[in-house]
Amino acid sequence: MSTRHRAAVLGSPIAHSLSPVLHRAAYRELGLDDWSYDRFEVDEAALPGFMGELDASWAGLSLTMPLKRAVIPLLDEITDTAASVEAVNTVVFTEDGRRIGDNTDIPGMIAALRERGVEKVDSAAVLGAGATASSALAALARVCSGPVTAYVRSEARAEEMRGWGERLGVDVRTAAWDEAARAFAAPLVIATTPAGTTDALAQAVPDAPGTLFDVLYDPWPTRLAAAWSARGGRVVGGLDLLVHQAVLQVEQMTGRAPGPLAAMRAAGERALAER
Repeated sequence: MSTRHRAAVLGSPIAHSLSPVLHRAAYRELGLDDWSYDRFEVDEAALPGFMGELDASWAGLSLTMPLKRAVIPLLDEITDTAASVEAVNTVVFTEDGRRIGDNTDIPGMIAALRERGVEKVDSAAVLGAGATASSALAALARVCSGPVTAYVRSEARAEEMRGWGERLGVDVRTAAWDEAARAFAAPLVIATTPAGTTDALAQAVPDAPGTLFDVLYDPWPTRLAAAWSARGGRVVGGLDLLVHQAVLQVEQMTGRAPGPLAAMRAAGERALAER
């Protein structure tokens, strides 16, 4: 048995993170009794020092905001997936001491959509333009065969999204945020904005909408997701994304596959219900 059996999630703020619940559930299900998974409040300034003190007992790290870009210079290598969006949410320590960065958000999004029956669409819309939106575009590069319209608050953000589109091979058009209700005509809408941002749009959901992927998981359902479900639309939630990307992290860090998706989702649902 390898002695590399420590893992953790880093970020700031971090107290809200469900990652420990999900990863510990996986270790229980896989019988990995000597594995531990913790959370540490670490910001960009503290990250190099934290990484410098890790010893050979460490197998991997999960990273959340604001560390997904800050970690890149501290790694030996990053995967093509992580490089495509300049964001790392997973670090795996190899037995020879190398530190490899990956991004499981992108394949996690694709897996969450596929689980709900969404394999291919001919157009899509993205609400927002932050770091999650670039991951959404990378996922759409594999899911969407036609144009993607991004609804954003500023021309600077619009330019950023068009730039990501060029880089990722996605035909990105942009529109102003005050036109965001027009997004709902698309067969797939990915909402990547912070809590409360889309609440006012809930009343604009049409009858028989397509699929909404809302990346939030707390509070859940969002007003938009609840309105979408009420009108018969398919909803993929933030917990779906969180669980699918965490399964991939568990597989990479432990070397055990497939990861226990059902046990991890059940643990996440229980934890959210208790909040």
